[in-house]
Amino acid sequence: MSVIAPEAPACAAEVGSWCARLWSWTHVDFLADSADALIGGGLRILLIVVIALFVRWLLHRTIHRVVDGAGTGRVSRLLGRAPKRLRPSAQLSARREQRAKTIGSVLRSIVSAVVLLVASIMVLAEFGVNLAPILASAGIVGVAVGFGAQNLVKDFLSGMFMLLEDQYGVGDIVDTGEASGVVEAVGLRITTLRDHQGTVWYVRNGEILRVGNKSQGYAVAVVDLPLAHQADMAQATELAGRIARERVQDPEIAADVLEDPEVLGIEKVSAEGVTLRITVKVAPGKQFGVQRALNAAITDAFDEEHVPRPAPVSGRMGS
Repeated sequence: MSVIAPEAPACAAEVGSWCARLWSWTHVDFLADSADALIGGGLRILLIVVIALFVRWLLHRTIHRVVDGAGTGRVSRLLGRAPKRLRPSAQLSARREQRAKTIGSVLRSIVSAVVLLVASIMVLAEFGVNLAPILASAGIVGVAVGFGAQNLVKDFLSGMFMLLEDQYGVGDIVDTGEASGVVEAVGLRITTLRDHQGTVWYVRNGEILRVGNKSQGYAVAVVDLPLAHQADMAQATELAGRIARERVQDPEIAADVLEDPEVLGIEKVSAEGVTLRITVKVAPGKQFGVQRALNAAITDAFDEEHVPRPAPVSGRMGS
């Protein structure tokens, strides 16, 4: 019984082509006829994959350097030049580094997803898939989502930059304009605050135009002392400064005080009396306790020395 030899495809006549080579090796007309498309397309697909992996590695490396610089690089070098008592604690430094790593992980995941999506579309194009309907549908969905979720994207981006820059964290006392209090939770979309009355505020990160952090670096305890117009200002100033310096040496608050009290002098003159101001630089979040301690000590000293205080206004008493 004779075996009929397969007929060579037309491309096998092209010397040096992949079709001719596969035909000489296998004598399979299907493989030989598809050789140029398979091998040429495979090389292009391999090139797409290699370029995608290189772009992904390059972007990941860039993100790592930026995040590492924000978390432990330039910031740490600048803070290292500050006085030792004003440098952030190990806990704050660890928090800043952990936040930078978290943001870096999120950015790397986003980059990987985008690069994978683009590479997948290019590979599908190499297989001859009609991408026009897919891209058109994706564009329509993207526009719809963009209009519907623009506030969500704004909140998300604001939250990412807030975390990366370490503007505030859990336990900080902040003022966001509409609400102020102690930060209880920090998310990419929402920041949760609890004010001094116990009310919990949920503030969208995209709506925070400015934020004041009263617990970062250091704080200032401000003590305003009301005096009567007839009071001896020199005596009151000397007495207040001396009592303040003695009080901050008390072990109860000494650890929270960063610098000696500073008597600024007369801050305000009104119809009721004169206001004498003293300030003390203290550890973050400790200004209120130091302020109350100094107020109590100086008030007792004024009472003992009979320093005149402003008389109550009759109209206010009647109200």
